[in-house]
Amino acid sequence: MTYLFAAYTAVWVVLFAYVFSLSRRQQKFQDEVMKLQKLLESQKRS
Repeated sequence: MTYLFAAYTAVWVVLFAYVFSLSRRQQKFQDEVMKLQKLLESQKRS
């Protein structure tokens, strides 16, 4: 039974790490999109 608990714990840790990694990548992507939108807006005005 101990191995089963260890396996479930390991799976949850890996899952949380993966979700955290995805959220960080999504935030970086959103920041990049915002930069590009601002760049396009500034170029339209020029």
